[in-house]
Amino acid sequence: MNYYARILLFSSFLILAFSKFSFAIETNDEMWPGTVYDKNIPTHKQILGYEAGEKISSYEEMLSFFEALQKAAPDRLKLMEYGKTWEGRKLVYVIVASKNNLDKIDQFSKDMQALANASETHMTKANQLVETLPSSVWLQYGVHGNEISSTDAAMMTAYHLLAAPEDAINRKILANSIVFIDPLQNPDGRARFTSRYYATVGIQHSSDRYSAEHNEPWPNGRTNHYLFDMNRDWLTLTQPESKARVKVMQQYFPLVVIDLHEMGGDSSYYFAPAADPFNPHLEKNQLDNMATIGKNNGKHFDSFGFDYFTREVFDAFYPGYGDSWPAFYGAVTSTYEVSSSRGEIFAKRTGEEMSYKDTVKRHFVASISTAESVADNREKLLKDFYRYQVTAINSGKSDRKERVFVIADKVNRSGAHRLATLMAEHGVVVNKALKPFTSCGKRFDAGSFFIDTAQPRGRFVKTSLTRQVDMDYDFLKEQERRRDRKLEDQIYDVTGWSLPLMFNVETHACAQTVNVKSERLSANVPLIGSIENPDARVAYIVSWGDVSAGRFLTSALKNGLVVKSADQAFTVNDKNYPAGSLIIERRRNDVSVKNIVSKIAKETGALVDGIDTSWVTKGPSFGSENTVTLIAPKVAMAWDEPTSVLNAGAARFVIERQFNYPVTAIKSQHLSRADLSKYHVLILPSANYSSVINESASNVIKDWVKAGGVLITLDQATRYAVESKLLDVQKEYAYKEDKKAEGSNDIKTQGKLYHKPDDLIDAIENPNEDPDRVSGVLANVVVDQAHWLTAGVKENLVALVRGNDIYSPIKLQSGKNLVWFDSSDNVLASGYLWKENRAQLAYKPFLIHQPTGKGMIISFTQDPVSRASLDGLNVLFLNSIFRSPAHSSKVH
Repeated sequence: MNYYARILLFSSFLILAFSKFSFAIETNDEMWPGTVYDKNIPTHKQILGYEAGEKISSYEEMLSFFEALQKAAPDRLKLMEYGKTWEGRKLVYVIVASKNNLDKIDQFSKDMQALANASETHMTKANQLVETLPSSVWLQYGVHGNEISSTDAAMMTAYHLLAAPEDAINRKILANSIVFIDPLQNPDGRARFTSRYYATVGIQHSSDRYSAEHNEPWPNGRTNHYLFDMNRDWLTLTQPESKARVKVMQQYFPLVVIDLHEMGGDSSYYFAPAADPFNPHLEKNQLDNMATIGKNNGKHFDSFGFDYFTREVFDAFYPGYGDSWPAFYGAVTSTYEVSSSRGEIFAKRTGEEMSYKDTVKRHFVASISTAESVADNREKLLKDFYRYQVTAINSGKSDRKERVFVIADKVNRSGAHRLATLMAEHGVVVNKALKPFTSCGKRFDAGSFFIDTAQPRGRFVKTSLTRQVDMDYDFLKEQERRRDRKLEDQIYDVTGWSLPLMFNVETHACAQTVNVKSERLSANVPLIGSIENPDARVAYIVSWGDVSAGRFLTSALKNGLVVKSADQAFTVNDKNYPAGSLIIERRRNDVSVKNIVSKIAKETGALVDGIDTSWVTKGPSFGSENTVTLIAPKVAMAWDEPTSVLNAGAARFVIERQFNYPVTAIKSQHLSRADLSKYHVLILPSANYSSVINESASNVIKDWVKAGGVLITLDQATRYAVESKLLDVQKEYAYKEDKKAEGSNDIKTQGKLYHKPDDLIDAIENPNEDPDRVSGVLANVVVDQAHWLTAGVKENLVALVRGNDIYSPIKLQSGKNLVWFDSSDNVLASGYLWKENRAQLAYKPFLIHQPTGKGMIISFTQDPVSRASLDGLNVLFLNSIFRSPAHSSKVH
């Protein structure tokens, strides 16, 4: 056998011997240098026709990619569906693990649930679980649909782990952990971005930040279908994407959760440690473990030559972020942020051109680095996780003020039910009393809910239900110092979020446990409606005052029922009904009214009383002018530029999904030529409308109002109403004590002596500046209950204050201030409010009613629908939309 024949034979032997591994010779040096990938796992190029990071993958391409990976290696990668978006797109997550761990994924789920339940899983069992369980990391990408690189990084991360199992780092990861990947949290937003982006690209991609491809039209891809920022939806869970995500994460309780984002294109890369302030209900071990992960990220970023920073922004205070909610079941969490190319190429101000692949690579490296840390620290992470559950229970037991929260509100039944089931949805143990009981000397009826904080989710209960969560003293001291020097404060988001305050639900805290027969509440238990005396001869009455009654009204109107509503409280059959209560008379409705009313009560959870007499012993009779017939209003809303994406989306969501009533969205620039006469109500979401609504368009709106229309302005839209002379109030400058104009001319002014640094600060202040901006606090407001617009509303509510808009009260000859901020001593309900704002807000209007011709203007000076989380303001909003047309003189 000659030399060449021997070489050929030896080569054939090698191919045969190593065929079961099928490793490719090529390496992908652009993503992780030196990696050898299994050629049996299809690449980006083979599946999609382009390399990783070469193009912005669409939702459909992402889904196809993971389906192909699963088909290639179903024993090591599993693609799971966990929900659907508003627009019907599947929400998916991917499990990447060794064959052994993936085969036992169901048992892993059960074991992690046991480890998370320290109330029943004691130390001996927990130690056994720690010995055998793998660690786990949940990498979630693309909650903001226009933060595009994270999804392609998710795809590369899965491919790298799957196709290079013999890589040294990957071997550790797969041997010691399970990697969960949620590649795209916001499919609807990404679909909006990618379709528009590629529609604007020409023959060559532009790196100019002012090019069309780098500037999205309204609404941008950040938000979901209803224009929600879902990174702020983890506390109130209003969106289906959030609800599904919270549910699936409680199947596995991943030990580390990383939320990958993008930031401004001129930045570099951010990962933990987070900035101050930290939520005081977090454990030191959680922060220390995240610092360990951050150090490993830094090591890899140094080796790749990537810039990064930590600690300067992105705090860990608000519990409603995607990187904070998991911390309250015991996870180690962080947000990662990469500078965004917001397209395929971007020119930084330094002159450097950053490609899309650059951003994808950084997120990919951070993902692998994080997974490595999770694998390296398997035992510690598991032990700390269990310890978190134990200490949460002990913390609740030692609480001398708020051991137990009782949720009981007879007036706001819907709000109490919403709060209790929401907490259950978060995994909190919520109990429903089956008998009456006493807590701290107060008597509660059967059916009341109570939550003991001595449970694994006790810290989440505490941070969500307690009235005030304080920020660190030194942090606040620094913010006041910065403000004194006219520097921007470093408060990142809202500082108050107490759910009972936002929902306007009465809760009672007690240091003692509750001893009563009870059952655990399920998150999906509906609010039970009923009808008393369904064969009533005269009418049906629905007590007004919560959202279940509001949903009853909207359904009744859509079903064609004739509904009356009393402007004042009244008494029938010795039962008192609040103002606003609904009256459905049999004589004015079809013979099928009984069946319709019964059906609506069941669907909405409303309580209905059938009566056999219309004899009213107190208050307005059914035939009184103070008992009006409601109409099914046609509601329009300004849409598109320049409206606030978040406010417009939240307002539409509240009306359509919480009130179950349709809205017509009209582009703002079309309001001047739209036929508004067919609408009863026009809502202007927060915006600076001066750019699109000129004087001519304002006159169209003004004439429509005078003819009987109801104009509702929200938040900064009230500025427009003031500036266009529609609303007779003024926006206030910041109050300046003893500041007076001084004599001067264009080139000379009076001489002055400055004796200390504060004199200089005073001298350079603008006497006509706005109040300092507020990041977001909960404020107490007081209600004038004598007006029909406040029918059924409690005397005291809580509103959100954000920004710096403060308005003067409306004069009596022009209208009424129906809801106003409480006194300076009482205005702050929760959060941190500058003392000057606290003083100036006192007694200023929150809700203004101004009759105009046959119609009216209803103005909210702040946002009443922010994040659809202010459920306690919903009755006011319902009244504004559904009671106001009956009080206009518009011909219906």
